[in-house]
Amino acid sequence: MVCLINDFKGHTVGYDVYGIGNALLDIQLDVEFDFLTNHDISKGVMTYVSQERQTEILDLAGSNCVRQISSGGSVANSMIVLQYFGGSGYFSCKIANDAAGTQYYNEMHQAGLATNYDDTTRPDGDTGRCIVKITPDADRTMSTNLGIGADISDQQLDFSALQSAKYLYIEGYLTTSPTGHSAALQAKEYADKNGVKTALTFSDPAIVEQFKPQFNELTKNGVDLIFCNESEAKTFTGKDTLTEAANELKEISKTFVITIGPKGSLVYDGNELITVPATEEKPIDTLGAGDMYAGAFLYGITNGLSWKKSGQLANLTSSKVVTIYGPRVSLKDTVELKKHLESMPA
Repeated sequence: MVCLINDFKGHTVGYDVYGIGNALLDIQLDVEFDFLTNHDISKGVMTYVSQERQTEILDLAGSNCVRQISSGGSVANSMIVLQYFGGSGYFSCKIANDAAGTQYYNEMHQAGLATNYDDTTRPDGDTGRCIVKITPDADRTMSTNLGIGADISDQQLDFSALQSAKYLYIEGYLTTSPTGHSAALQAKEYADKNGVKTALTFSDPAIVEQFKPQFNELTKNGVDLIFCNESEAKTFTGKDTLTEAANELKEISKTFVITIGPKGSLVYDGNELITVPATEEKPIDTLGAGDMYAGAFLYGITNGLSWKKSGQLANLTSSKVVTIYGPRVSLKDTVELKKHLESMPA
């Protein structure tokens, strides 16, 4: 683990991972299947909507449906769980000086996650929100408004923190914002020039399909690590089978992970493909499963675990989060998960 020496903004002598992504306050709702069909909401995907539409959805659902409100966003969730495991992370994002931004900042601070903000530097505006509808099959349907985060740009980058990191971790959702995509490209270029490895998450199959040129631009000079699920891998590569998609990804990324649902994950360490079986858990809420996988895996490979062990820890973590409500496991959970990992064969 990196030795921490903090200055006033939380900088350290080095980070395991420097992440950049959207900051969203997650508002989780329990809804029935017909709520989605009756209100023309596409099930199981993420859709960008206006703030007015978000308010309408909340009014239609009613306050009794609200399960939990917490800081979220894909890379943010990964970075916080990396901290919980004992890693060292920095997260660049854009939040406002509003109640949602205050909750978001406080939760990052409580997790020990360094960020581009202190408590006095947040601009006026509205922090992004994601309305997460969770149906009885544990699937999640997201209606997202980025708020001030839609304008995330290179102004939120901290190159001194990035230079000290082992990995840069980029959120695929940034491809949907011109300024966010530009910031991701600048961060990657800087990382490449300064010996920092780059990891990229594809984020969502629909995003991969709709913003393929942006993903091609991010990966045109190669990346060090890609996180994706089977659907995203096939969509990005244009291949029909998992084997074909994996072979194509070898030409694009030095290493990669493809999560394959209840079958576990396929880890490519640069030399061989390793199948890491999943642990069997009954899901009640799939929100955050991919984020937890990535955060645990990044913790593992930056803190001395083998790629197989990192995959095992990531599978354990993603399997755990689907058995609880909310997008993240707790600090207490990570202690138990590391103990469980120690009992598993190498």
